[in-house]
Amino acid sequence: MRAPTTSEIPRERTRVCGPPGHSSRLGRCQRILRFSGAKRTGSPVTRPPRGQQPVVLATDLDGTFLGGDDAARAALYEWIGRHREEVVLIFVSGRGQAFMRELAETLPVRPDHCIGDVGTSVHSGPRLEPLREVEDWLDEAWPPHAHASIGDAMRAHPQLLEQQGCGGRRRSYLYRDATAAAKAATDVEALGFDTLVSDGRFFDVLPRGVQKGPTLLRTLGALGLPPQRTLVAGDTLNDLSMFDTGLSGVAVGNREPELDRALASHANVYRARAAGAAGVLDALERFHAGEEIHGCIAGHRLSP
Repeated sequence: MRAPTTSEIPRERTRVCGPPGHSSRLGRCQRILRFSGAKRTGSPVTRPPRGQQPVVLATDLDGTFLGGDDAARAALYEWIGRHREEVVLIFVSGRGQAFMRELAETLPVRPDHCIGDVGTSVHSGPRLEPLREVEDWLDEAWPPHAHASIGDAMRAHPQLLEQQGCGGRRRSYLYRDATAAAKAATDVEALGFDTLVSDGRFFDVLPRGVQKGPTLLRTLGALGLPPQRTLVAGDTLNDLSMFDTGLSGVAVGNREPELDRALASHANVYRARAAGAAGVLDALERFHAGEEIHGCIAGHRLSP
């Protein structure tokens, strides 16, 4: 199996609506991923094997599952391929569903489920179709007037520039002035929405109570997947809500400093030294085996 080289990692067809919190990594996503002779390993599973609980890997993409060098990505994807019947793979990203569907068709390992648009869309199964139970919950949290109401409020904040082409139930902006972003957040939150500021540039307006973490918990419940066997992985502040769930987690070595500070009291999170895919594999191998990490049992809690 050949992992994608840095220049082969795909980017969205539209320029602007990449994942909030990942501007330092968007430049790496330059071309549509093409494998010449790359072999897929196994097929995705949508249910645990009979009599056995799977390991669930719920991972961010940019800087995490797609992060690191070519060898690190190859090692992670090959490991998942060898254990494919024992691993449920969930992409959890700020990227849109169209991007993740394209990625699923080109990576050597295919996701079983995709949580996209910062937790505001969920597609599932072999055909990656909307997961109705969770999508209905998201619809309830995003009233019909949401898009227009947010747009009206944001007209008072022209310093924030809207990102075009975003899907899901959100509106996303770019900012340079933190004070301007804070003022915009106050106005939008007064309307009953949540805001998420990340990486010093990205400003997302989301349904109240919706981010990656809450949507992941809903998805696990809808699919009957075991939270105690779920490992979450990320590198930036827009992954914090996944770590806030209390699920076992790994913050990869290239995590942003703001995330590192936010995780100071999170005993459920393992801070990997290795960056990107190598950090994910470091934790995943131990989690799968139930080995001890700093005195905590992987598969229950990973310690910092």
